[in-house]
Amino acid sequence: MFGILRPCRHSLPGGLATEWMSHLCGLCLALRDGHGQASRLATNHDGLVISVLTAAQSRDEAATRAVGPCLLRGMRTARVADGTGANLAATVSLMLASGKIRDHIEDGDGRLARPGVRAVAGRMARRWQQDAREAGTGLGFDTSALTAVMDRQREVESAAGPGTDVLTVTAPTEEATAEAFAHTAALAGCPANAEPLHEAGRLFGRIAHLLDAVEDQKEDLANGSWNPLTATETGADRARELCDDAVLGVRLALEATEFTDDRLVRALLVTELRRAVSRTFAHAGHPGHPEHPGHGAGSPGYGPGPGGYHPGHGSGDHGGGSGPGHGQGGHGHGGDGSGGDGGHRNKGGCCTRACETPALETPPRSRGLFAGCAAALFMCCTCQLCCRGPHPGPWSGEPREAWCDICGCAGETCGNCCDCCGSCSRCKDCDCNCCD
Repeated sequence: MFGILRPCRHSLPGGLATEWMSHLCGLCLALRDGHGQASRLATNHDGLVISVLTAAQSRDEAATRAVGPCLLRGMRTARVADGTGANLAATVSLMLASGKIRDHIEDGDGRLARPGVRAVAGRMARRWQQDAREAGTGLGFDTSALTAVMDRQREVESAAGPGTDVLTVTAPTEEATAEAFAHTAALAGCPANAEPLHEAGRLFGRIAHLLDAVEDQKEDLANGSWNPLTATETGADRARELCDDAVLGVRLALEATEFTDDRLVRALLVTELRRAVSRTFAHAGHPGHPEHPGHGAGSPGYGPGPGGYHPGHGSGDHGGGSGPGHGQGGHGHGGDGSGGDGGHRNKGGCCTRACETPALETPPRSRGLFAGCAAALFMCCTCQLCCRGPHPGPWSGEPREAWCDICGCAGETCGNCCDCCGSCSRCKDCDCNCCD
């Protein structure tokens, strides 16, 4: 699974972790039931936000269903999200995954550069796009707009070069996520929420696109692949500034949105989104920087007060002002020096025992077929494959990210926190310093 939102259980208190898993499993099963087993590969942490937003706006009790045991749940049964929110999340995830596959095929990246794999992946992408189009029609969601956006993305990237504003490159992604966020208001029967959610989705798409570019920049340089930051000669400081401003814009847009229960929405799109920005830049070697004065917004802005929604003021084409705590990053990923572990996470955290063996080695130590199988079995049984990131590949020894990253709390003190960890309104009553 992939995505920029990777919350730890300790940052989702009061049953929010269970609710988050309900939406994640609901997305996975909606993909399976509607589009076949292979489509579950499109499950991602960000797509479930669509399901969360729909449930948070609904005035009826959220629809759930009982499901059987699953390996990623430790072979436990559960009740998972069901209904139009989960189905829309599946539709959007499938459409975006098909576009991502097509991009990799055209760029000739990695395994998709091989002729046999490229042909199979191309057929899968076309089938997923067709399935998503049919499912979207049933939900009243026009997926042709997403298709047009993805086509325009390739045109924008082809025309981009030194001096091009990086926001020109991120614009198609922003448009796609904005349409998906706004449609949750229609599904929940809250049309007044469409405008602020459209803005929140646009800024979320900007953050997702920029963070993906930051994470891949070094690898893209080594492989000669196209990267928006490299192509437009956008520096890390500029990218970080845009992300911080967008994080604040998302928060203000959510304040202008009417929810019946916004706890999980705010945990993901306020707290975790801020942490995702700090985590990504810290791991890429660009630690957090001090707060800077807010920038004006050429696009609609949001703020408290009568009506909630207010047109943006000032100049510039990125939203809002700087987000709080640029140098903090939550859970030790910002500029406070605690995130400089080179990405070797979960040292002493909530997966301490599982992370002790096998160790990451430099250079990586490869294993033979049978030794690799034994290592894979051991790592699966100790939850390292799904919870430990990065972990050494059983056969190659190369660092690999966790499948679900549910314990991706960067190896700080979350395993030893007091019970109020993750709830800022309650942390003021205790002496622990594990929350930002």
